[in-house]
Amino acid sequence: MRRRSLGGLLALPAWAWLVAFFVAPVLLVVWFSFGYKPGIFGTHANDVLSFDRYVEALSPTFFTTFQNTLWVGVLGTALCFAIGAPVAYWMAFKVRPQRRGILLALILIPFWTNFLVRTIGWQVIIAPEGWLSSSLQQLGLLDGPLDLLYTRGAVLLGVVYNYLPLMILPLFVAFDRVGPLVREASKDLGAGKFATFARVTLPLSRPGIVAGVLLVYIPLMGDYITATVLGGAQGNMVGQLVASQFQTAQNWALGSAMAVVLMLVIALSIGAAAALVWLVLLPARLRNRLEIPA
Repeated sequence: MRRRSLGGLLALPAWAWLVAFFVAPVLLVVWFSFGYKPGIFGTHANDVLSFDRYVEALSPTFFTTFQNTLWVGVLGTALCFAIGAPVAYWMAFKVRPQRRGILLALILIPFWTNFLVRTIGWQVIIAPEGWLSSSLQQLGLLDGPLDLLYTRGAVLLGVVYNYLPLMILPLFVAFDRVGPLVREASKDLGAGKFATFARVTLPLSRPGIVAGVLLVYIPLMGDYITATVLGGAQGNMVGQLVASQFQTAQNWALGSAMAVVLMLVIALSIGAAAALVWLVLLPARLRNRLEIPA
């Protein structure tokens, strides 16, 4: 009993931090979303509660932006996984342990620079008058200036670059924990490389895959810096709308409603993806289930 009570006391600072800086702000945003903007100079009022801000947030004008955000979030996460998984696998199984520290440091180096500065760097690179455009034209690969900046493609490029390390690191840890002995045992039992990866390495690495997907998908959906710097009007995302309602329009009620809808979209899409994966893997689980005769 003493150990349990001591453990509960040690967890109190973490719970206090969670309540003060996550639960309370989220509840405040939800409360603001039922209010309205009281005039030109007011930001919010809650003397009259309604769902009007949610109706406004889901209007056709903003619904297209939600679709674009979901498209960028899903495709960006998929690209991060497609690029990060081979890199993490190579680092965990093919690179010597003495060199892994250097590679991990190279992956973490971009985080030493401010997020905004890194994104502006891509704006300089892919600008029509930038060095990349000039180089491609000199090589004869382009007939005119590079037309990538201020498009959804530029936003996709930026989010993959900014969030790729968050996918590689948990995948590397998950692959590294599998260990060579387990893979060698699978090969000794007659499994090939593909069968070992599909039936041993991948299932044992599932927690790292889930962690990587969540670490990339959730902040990516709320990102507004990349969309603002690289996307312009064509790459508009919900994060930009929320920021503009709070900072420019001073309509905290509508901005809060958009934020709540975005959180619901993230939760529902994650739930739908989890249910889809569960259904896809169900036949394999039933086929591999061990039945002990009575």
